[in-house]
Parts: sequence; structure tokens; C-alpha cells
Amino acid sequence: MFSQEKTEKATPKKKQESRKKGQVAKSMEVPASFILLFVFMSFLMLGGFYKERLVGMFGSTFETRLSMEITIGNVGVLFKNLIIECLLLLAPLFAIAIVVALLGNYIQFGFLLTGHPLMMKLSKINPIEGFKQIFSMRSLVEFLKSILKLVIIGTVVGMTLWGEKDHILALGSVPIEQIFSFAASITLSLGVKIGALLVVLALMDYMYQRFDFEKKLRMSKQDLKDEYKKTEGNPVIKGRIRERQRKMALQRMMQEVPKADVVITNPTHFAIALRYDGTEMEAPEIIAKGMDYVALKIREIAKENGIVLIENKPLARALYERAEIGDTIPADLFQAVAEVLAYVYKLKRKTK
Repeated sequence: MFSQEKTEKATPKKKQESRKKGQVAKSMEVPASFILLFVFMSFLMLGGFYKERLVGMFGSTFETRLSMEITIGNVGVLFKNLIIECLLLLAPLFAIAIVVALLGNYIQFGFLLTGHPLMMKLSKINPIEGFKQIFSMRSLVEFLKSILKLVIIGTVVGMTLWGEKDHILALGSVPIEQIFSFAASITLSLGVKIGALLVVLALMDYMYQRFDFEKKLRMSKQDLKDEYKKTEGNPVIKGRIRERQRKMALQRMMQEVPKADVVITNPTHFAIALRYDGTEMEAPEIIAKGMDYVALKIREIAKENGIVLIENKPLARALYERAEIGDTIPADLFQAVAEVLAYVYKLKRKTK
């Protein structure tokens, strides 16, 4: 039961799989709040540009276009010019919104391009799941977050307007140009203040979203074991494979024993089969070796095939510990092995 509790941090593999599905820690508030802040800051920095475009667009409309004769030919040109002027006026805002939105998402989770969230899933239209989401903890957090934003925005607007109450009461006795100037300045001030506060809330929301995402990705001890089996393989199966490989390697080694010239023994603990062909080899080669049970099998096969067995405890132990199957013998053992081979060749000549 305890092994099913999700108490362990997600593994890198689990995080990578979640990322491929488009499931990452992100807050939609981050790009939205930064867009609002930077748009109002652009009004402060590019005020001259917006003023020039607005005055030019409305000035030409009221001065010339209202008194011009409307014909089929000039209507298209008129609307074309208006559309171009509107696009030029809104182009900085569109550029700011696109760039800030891309950067806001990139900073949160980097570059990610996946179509998995767009795939059709029946669970998305399941009314029971939808009802659970409405009354879930996430929905409660989103509701409280919306209330908090409304309270903060209302407080900032109220305090700002209350601080300017004397100027607002005096607007009835000032020229209309000053009224527009005051309204624009107080709107920009409110926009920057609200944008800055929403940025702070967005960063806090991102920290919460990241914590919530890490919590959802948690794994149980059983999940970790299952993932390990998938990536590394089932230990039982891997053990059986290794055992089969050992048996096959032992079988191949035993097939090489009849080709040996001599088998050096300990006499019971070690057995090393040596082969030497002066036309092909620079030094004798170990074609089989083993200890205890394997050594016994090597000796049995050697006897069945008439291979000479030589008992030499120090040499057998040295060859077993210092060389592997397929290796030539160590250089400092050349003399000892040469004496053994000379003795074997002498025995074979006598036998013939």
C-alpha cells in the first residue's frame, strides 16, 4: 500500500515524457501581465509616434475626406489609406505583444513544439471529468487568484483617483485639451502601476504552477521500479541471459581444448590450455582456462583427446591470474612455458 503513494520526485525520463506531451510548468499570467506592462510603457516611450499618427489620420479625415466627393473610384483608395494608417498605428502594439508572449513562454519552459495537446481525447468531453475540474483545488486557486487581481486593481484605481480628486473636480473649468492630457496621463499611470503589480502576481503564480506541476509528476516507489525495469530490463531476465551467455562461452571454450598442445594444471584448482604454432604465432596463446569445476572439465576433455597434462602450480596460477582467453602469455613467463612445450614435444617424439 505504501509503495503506491506518490512520494518520490519524478525521474528525468518521466519529465521528458511529460514534456513531449506538452505538459510543462507554466503560468498564462506571465506573458499576459508583461504584455500589459510593456504596452503601457510603449505609450510613454512612443507617445510622439502615436500622437503623430492619430493627428494625421483624424486630421486628414476631418479636413479633406469629409468634404470630398464620393465616387466608385476613390472609395477603395480612401479605405485602403485608412487601413494602412491603422496598421501603422497598431504595428508597435502587435510587435510588442508577439515578442513578449514568445519570450514569456520561452523563459518558462524553453522551446517546445508539439501537437500532442491537439489530439482528440474522449476524456476532454467527459462531463464527469469536467464536473470534477470545476470543483477541484485548481479551480479554487484560479477563483481566488481572480478575486485577488480584482481587489488589487480596484485598490490601485481607487487610491490613484482619490489622490487626484482635486484635479478631477477642477476639470470643469479647464480647456478640453487639458482634460484629454490629464485623462491620458492618469490612464498611463494606472496602466503601468497595474501592469507592475500583475507582473509580481504572475511570478508568484508561476512559482505555484511549478510546485503544483512537480507534485503531479511525483512517482511511487513501484513506479520507479517499473521504470527501471523498462529502461534497464528485468533483472531476472537479464540474469538468465547472462547465464545463457556464460554457458555458450564455456561451450565454445571447451570446443577449443582439443586444439591445445598442453594443459598446465594446479593440479585440481586451475587448468590452462595452451596452443602454439610457430608459423602463425609469435608466442603461445591461451585458448581455455578455468578453475575448480571448469578446470576439471578441461582436464577431462584433454585426456579424451590425448592432450598432455603438465602439473606446475606456480605457472598455472600465474597464467590464470595474469592472462585471459585469446591472449598470448606474459613475456616474463616465456621461459617457463617454453620449457614445458619443449618437454611436451619431446614426449610426442618419443611416443611416435
